Amino acid sequence: MSFYQEIQSNKRKTYLLLVLFSFIVIILGAVIGWFFFENYIIGMIFAFIIALIYSLIAYNSGDSMILGSSQAKELKKEDDHYLFNLVEGLAISAQIPKPKIYLIEEDSMNAFATGKDPEHASIAVTSGLRKRMNRLELEGVISHEMSHIKNYDIRVMMLVTVLLGVVVLLSDMIFRSFIWAPRNRRSSDGGKGALILLAVAVVLAILAPIVAQLMHLAISRKREYLADATGAKLTHYPKGLADALEKIKNDHDVTVDTANKATAHLYIENPLREKRSLMAKFFSTHPDINDRIKKLREM
Repeated sequence: MSFYQEIQSNKRKTYLLLVLFSFIVIILGAVIGWFFFENYIIGMIFAFIIALIYSLIAYNSGDSMILGSSQAKELKKEDDHYLFNLVEGLAISAQIPKPKIYLIEEDSMNAFATGKDPEHASIAVTSGLRKRMNRLELEGVISHEMSHIKNYDIRVMMLVTVLLGVVVLLSDMIFRSFIWAPRNRRSSDGGKGALILLAVAVVLAILAPIVAQLMHLAISRKREYLADATGAKLTHYPKGLADALEKIKNDHDVTVDTANKATAHLYIENPLREKRSLMAKFFSTHPDINDRIKKLREM
């Protein structure tokens, strides 16, 4: 695929997954409305309000919490002139404001971008990556993270994380309501039809979080491919990023001590590297690094 074909393909797939994600939230809201108020619309409005509250919290403080939990320290220009000039140059090429730069004291090689929009964005790199990448490899990594900012991946993944949280919350409400509701409430006014709806509600409560998590991970993987393609377009040198990923792949340890399951999807490569089984691929935050390298070398 060309740069443009790869970018458009991944954008379409991500939008489709976001629509499906939102559909799950709406369905769960409708079930909540039927169960508590016997009114589907009230439940949908309730789900929307919960999603809005979660979004506002994440939008206003999500990036600072991520940087804080990662123990990232903001760099000044005098701390690393070369890195600042590199980030500034790529920001100009990407036609976005220069993001803030953070350093994580960590021997492994990794990096991530966070923020709510290009005007309020940050790029964090580990000290191991800064020391061990050559000029072209470092440029490839920064272009990848710059692409996450340019493509609004930082906002998309925030939205997806919020939707996942809402799905889990609504599912838990349905499940607990079914357990604790009086027996006569569960079986009255509807006979078999009511029991069937209750059974469907319980199945949704159990399966929705699993499906939502799989969709969250699928979106995360698509955004990584998109950032690879956009980063290659930005530098016009896919080999730089491919070589960087090759070096990360061959590193004996990519684990980042301050990373966790909530932040793992942000990094350029999974900082909680796990065994690659067929099942693990569906539950991975990142696509297979070998496939990413292959796609970049074919560009």
